Amino acid sequence: MTARILVVDDVPANLRLLEARLRAEYFEVALAASGPEALALSSAWSPDVVLLDVMMPGMDGFEVCRRLKAQASTGHIPVVMVTALTEQAERVRGLEAGADDFVSKPVDTALLLARLRALLRVKQVLDAWQLRADTVRDLGVEPAPVPADLLMGARMLLAGGGAAEAATISAALGADGVIVEHAAEEAAAWERLQDDAHDLALLSLPMAGGDALRLASRLRARAESRDLPVILLAADDQRAAVLRAFDLGASDHVSRPLDPTELRARVRNQLRRRRYQDLLRESLDRSLELAVTDPLTGLRNRRYVRRHLEQLIHSGAPVALLLIDVDRFKPLNDRHGHGAGDIALKEVANRLREHLRAVDVVARYGGEEFLVVMAGASDEETATVAERLRAVVAERPVVAAGLSLPITISIGVATAKELSGAERLIAAADAALYRAKERGRNRVEQALDEDWTATAD
Repeated sequence: MTARILVVDDVPANLRLLEARLRAEYFEVALAASGPEALALSSAWSPDVVLLDVMMPGMDGFEVCRRLKAQASTGHIPVVMVTALTEQAERVRGLEAGADDFVSKPVDTALLLARLRALLRVKQVLDAWQLRADTVRDLGVEPAPVPADLLMGARMLLAGGGAAEAATISAALGADGVIVEHAAEEAAAWERLQDDAHDLALLSLPMAGGDALRLASRLRARAESRDLPVILLAADDQRAAVLRAFDLGASDHVSRPLDPTELRARVRNQLRRRRYQDLLRESLDRSLELAVTDPLTGLRNRRYVRRHLEQLIHSGAPVALLLIDVDRFKPLNDRHGHGAGDIALKEVANRLREHLRAVDVVARYGGEEFLVVMAGASDEETATVAERLRAVVAERPVVAAGLSLPITISIGVATAKELSGAERLIAAADAALYRAKERGRNRVEQALDEDWTATAD
């Protein structure tokens, strides 16, 4: 996994040492010797990760980290703080400044590379979602607002560990509104994580009655939990297991003896990243929904129904088509205004939707035309449905702006024949619809053999 790494340190020897180690792993590396230089390079070069020394003259690493996280253009870049300070309070201070991870000097190269790869995996996913969100924004769809509190009500499962440790963890994270559940054994933890209702998993090493690494691997292999943040809780003498856990997809690591403040900071970081990813996904889902929905009626639009119809025909399933037109719609618009016309279209759409099967797709095809696609319906069922739709629209007028407007529809029905494509099917239904208009409107007409012959010609 290659990436662009910005290394920030005021000591040239430290810069060169880290540069050599990273280039040996085929990372692209840029160097900065001060806080202002790091901020400028981060904006101009867009690194994938910033390795940031804490102790620098002028602007220290904590301030650089805060500024990076405060800028929209750099706030998404993971920051790993590197320091010779060993006090727990300094580690927590770095995490609370927005750092994504913290490593101590002298740098353990294997552990650093494992942590970098874990951060890069997450960043690649977030970058992909962010790119889609930016595309959606360019199309004029605004993202959903960010909730004021991203942590309150989050659920975490502690897998393994004893009751006393579980109580300590629950008390620490409860201060942030995080709900902690405890499953002492692997099998019980795996079963609970099947509900997809947890926001994070904390895996304790060693795990009584199971293997924490196997659980991490199973979580990453399952599509529903592939993006679930996984933190490993292990002692310093379990370094090999921690490295293996990162290889298997662990997101972070907390050392024993457990410091509740550091645990809170790391959990907060993981949950914020998870919630941010969820927001990006929700924004994309919302934009896709808008892209295939007619804004006036709330029905599917022409783009969606054409694609749906083509897929059904390609699958070989029986397909029937109802092409529907609101009778004398232009005179209604001209006489009563477009507002009344819009109300009429929305009411027709509602009546059509209410009297179709859940598997049927109804769309606004354009102007005052609607298209219904029925999969697996017989000719008799299709004719019955078409007549029912005609009747339900005609049975009572539409009320708009104090007016009672009688509305009727004409329907052309066609059933897909062997080797008929979407264009021919729609054309045959259109020919039947035209005949319904000619014969007085407010009626249903079936496509005839000559309609299919005309479409072939």
